[in-house]
Amino acid sequence: SRRWYRSDPSSLSFCPTPGAMGGGGDSAALVALVVSGVALGGVLGLLALTALGPSKKRHGRDDDDDKDGYGEDLAKRKHLREVIEDETAGMSTGFSMMEARDKADAGHEKAKAIPPAQVLSALQKGNARFWMGTSLQHGTSAFERRALISKQFPLTAILGCSDSRVPTEIIFDQGLGDMFVVRVAGNCLDNTTTGSLQYAVYHLKVKVLLVLGHEGCGAIKAAQLPDLQIAGEPECLGNLLSVLKRGLCDDSLKAVRDAKAHDREAVTQNVKRQVEKLTEDEGMMQKVKKGELIIVGALYEISSGIVDFFHEVEAPSMLKRQPSPGVFTRFGDDTKL
Repeated sequence: SRRWYRSDPSSLSFCPTPGAMGGGGDSAALVALVVSGVALGGVLGLLALTALGPSKKRHGRDDDDDKDGYGEDLAKRKHLREVIEDETAGMSTGFSMMEARDKADAGHEKAKAIPPAQVLSALQKGNARFWMGTSLQHGTSAFERRALISKQFPLTAILGCSDSRVPTEIIFDQGLGDMFVVRVAGNCLDNTTTGSLQYAVYHLKVKVLLVLGHEGCGAIKAAQLPDLQIAGEPECLGNLLSVLKRGLCDDSLKAVRDAKAHDREAVTQNVKRQVEKLTEDEGMMQKVKKGELIIVGALYEISSGIVDFFHEVEAPSMLKRQPSPGVFTRFGDDTKL
C-alpha cells in the first residue's frame, strides 16, 4: 500500500504508508527516509555540477591554454548545467502540475508569435550546429518534460524518410515538443501521411511544413527498377514503389550519367513532387497566402550532415530575397493570389 504526500503546494513526495514500514509505522524512520532521499538527490546534483565546472585550473591548465580543444564545448556544458540545476531544484523542492501547465501555456503563447520565416531560419541554424558538431540539445529537465503532458505546440511538421540514418530531430538540433514528424519510406504522401500533416497544420498550427528527402534513399532507388521486378515485391511494398515511380521523370534521369548526381536528382524530383501535391490542399494554400505557413522541400546529405533547402512555397510578401538557382517558388511575379 502506497500514498502520495504533499508537503507544500509546490512539491510531491512519494512515500510508503506507515503500514508498509513494518512494526506499526515508525514516523521517525519515515521522516528520515524522506530527508535522506532529498539530501541524496541534492548531493548527486551538486557533484554533477562540480564535474561540469568551468574551471580549467583543476586540470593543471591556464585559462588561455586551449590547445587540446578544452573549452570549445562551453555552450553544450552551459545547456547541460541548466538542465542539471533544474533537475536538482526539482529533487529538493518539487513542482506541481499547475506550475507545469503554466510553463506550457507560456511556451505556447510565445510560439504563436513566431513568424514562419523565423522558424525556417531556426531549422537552418540548428542544422548548421549539427554538422559543425556544436549541437545544443542534450536533454530536458523533469520540469520541462512534465510541462509537455498538458499540450504540444510544435512549430514544424516534417514528412521524412524512415531511414535509420536520418534522425530528424537530431539533424536539426531540436528538442522534445519542437517537431511533429511523419516518417515513411520514400517520404511520400498517402492517406495516412497526408492526414497526419493536415492535423499538424490545421490543429497544431505549425508554421513550417517540410518535405525531407535524403542522400542514398533506398526506396527511391528501388522505385527506378523495372516494373516487372517491382511487381515481384510484396503487395504493399510494390504499391509504394509504384507510387514513387510515377513521380519520377525517366527522361531527365537517363540524361544524368554521374551516379551521385543521378541519386540527388531522383531524390530531389521526389521531394518536389510531394511538395506540389501538398499545394493541392486549398486550406493549406490559404494559410500560405496569409503568411501563416511555409511549405518547403529539403535534401539531407548523409555524408556531410548538411540539409539543402529548396522548392519553397510561400506568399510573395514573405519572400524577402530572390530564389537561388534551382529553387522553385510557386508564386512568381505573374501569379495572382
